[in-house]
Amino acid sequence: MAKNTESAWRSWLLIALIVCAFFSMYRMNPHAPATKEIALLDFYRAMEQGKLVDPVTRVFDRDEGETYLTGEMETDKVDAKGDPLAGGDGAPVRERYRVTLVPGENSSIMDDLLNNSIRVEVKEKRGAISPFVMQLIFFFGFMFLFYWFFYRRMGSGGGLFGFGKSKAKVLTSAEEKRKVTFADVAGIDEAREEVQEIVEFLKNPADFKRLGGKIPKGVLMVGPPGTGKTLLAKAIAGEAKVPFFAMSGSDFEEMFVGVGASRMRDVFAEAKKRAPCIVFIDEIDSIGQKRTGAGAIGGSHAYEQTLNTMLVEMDGFDANEGVIVIAATNRPETLDSALLRPGRFDRQVVVELPTLKGRREILALHGKKIKFSPDADLDRVARGTPGFSGADLANLLNEAALLAVRKKLDGVDMETLDEARDKVIWGRERKSAGYSQKDREYTAWHEAGHAILQVLLPDADPLHKVTIIPRGRALGATMALPERDVLNRTKKHFLAEMRICCGGRIAEETVLGDISTGASQDIAQATHIAREMICRYGMSDKFGFQAFMEPSQFSGQDLPPAFSEETSREIDVEVKKLVDDAYSDAKKMLKANRAKLETLAKLLLEKETMDGREVEKLVRGEETEAG
Repeated sequence: MAKNTESAWRSWLLIALIVCAFFSMYRMNPHAPATKEIALLDFYRAMEQGKLVDPVTRVFDRDEGETYLTGEMETDKVDAKGDPLAGGDGAPVRERYRVTLVPGENSSIMDDLLNNSIRVEVKEKRGAISPFVMQLIFFFGFMFLFYWFFYRRMGSGGGLFGFGKSKAKVLTSAEEKRKVTFADVAGIDEAREEVQEIVEFLKNPADFKRLGGKIPKGVLMVGPPGTGKTLLAKAIAGEAKVPFFAMSGSDFEEMFVGVGASRMRDVFAEAKKRAPCIVFIDEIDSIGQKRTGAGAIGGSHAYEQTLNTMLVEMDGFDANEGVIVIAATNRPETLDSALLRPGRFDRQVVVELPTLKGRREILALHGKKIKFSPDADLDRVARGTPGFSGADLANLLNEAALLAVRKKLDGVDMETLDEARDKVIWGRERKSAGYSQKDREYTAWHEAGHAILQVLLPDADPLHKVTIIPRGRALGATMALPERDVLNRTKKHFLAEMRICCGGRIAEETVLGDISTGASQDIAQATHIAREMICRYGMSDKFGFQAFMEPSQFSGQDLPPAFSEETSREIDVEVKKLVDDAYSDAKKMLKANRAKLETLAKLLLEKETMDGREVEKLVRGEETEAG
């Protein structure tokens, strides 16, 4: 608290000095007329014409060793009409003059002034500073203060308005409106159990010191976005009842080199004062990326300086001092190896997407504040949301609550929950979108082609729903959901997915004799699956057990490929072969089930939306009758 008060005091002092400097510069020249140096002859002429204003000041400047007369005289300037210039009250305009006396002329001029009844004031100037010199002094003084308060203080974490200070948000048990504990964390039981000993150390550090045990200095939480890494870190602080410093990697990024390093030093200094405590850095990959080396082109000196400072600070305190550094990222493969060595981030805690059991717990946790109808089944929602993160599930329940309000329901029912899930996955229905009957027909045949293959292919995920109502940016959608969490996909599954992608275009071409732009996303998806099979999973007969890309573990972004141009051309040929084979197989299947295709398309034009069970019943029923 004292340090913050000192920083605020310095900032206000700087503001006061700047204001005083500009005020003084203004007061030194308050819109007075500029002094004009005139010749002695012009002075005599003005005196004879009676234009000198009483009194005249005789000044002896000891520093310059000269004597001069100064005062005001009526100007000879005229306006456009030739009349003398006059002020606002009609009086002639005056201008200030100065005439330097020649040695020996002093006494005679004084006599002439007295004979013309003009009073003379005598002054002696000694050690005075001119307004120009004062302005220079204030200017250079201001620059010195700016340098002192801004650049010099920035190196120690200070600076203009705390420019180099840490931006960490500090939460203590007394300051939190609602303390986060492990009771608020669901669906990540393994990760929660792994950090339990950190809580025990923060609560009872003496037990660890007594036996010589050392708690990890740093804990790195890795996992997909939205899985609860930040929430888990807050829960550790809440359980241990210690201060919690929260910031993100971007808080250390500034235009000026050195600011990030200054903030890093400041946050560690504050943490040591409040130990035991937790320092949490979210998205640490923005400052902890692998260093490029001194001779590399394109390296960022700023983030490397911040990283080096963090490495030094983590080495500079003992683990038993009570400062635990927790960081989170979804790109651990980009982090510098110096961060991950023992003595810094000793432990990695993987926070994965929740399983079926975890999704049930998360839905129950977030659903405590929502009023549900009797038919609402959260278990069914959990089964229908594989791959959802905790944040996705919280968003699903919130969307369901908003939909229920718009529908003016007394509670969130199962239909609303299903609609909210579909909206989160595929986008909101656009029932008001006006499109022609021809567009509806193309969409119906297109989606019917997808749906038929989704039901007929045994290795595909079960069909959830098919609709020709625009949803998101698509005019229609065929939705599939796996029955359970799928941890391992097979080659047959990928081939089935590629065939399903081809079904929409084949249905348009076979029945309508023309094709539309509706298959653009299907084409991209089929090509992507084929390339993944070849380059990542080694599912190509030609290339076999080889990988040509390194995927990011959690972010889903691939690292740049490392293969030759010749290999790239061969991969393109193999991708085309896989896609062409899938297209040919899908075309044969739809041709053999032309009657089912026509029936489903007509039903879609009539109903617009059909449940997956309805479509499956239709297809299986016709197969039985045909047999």
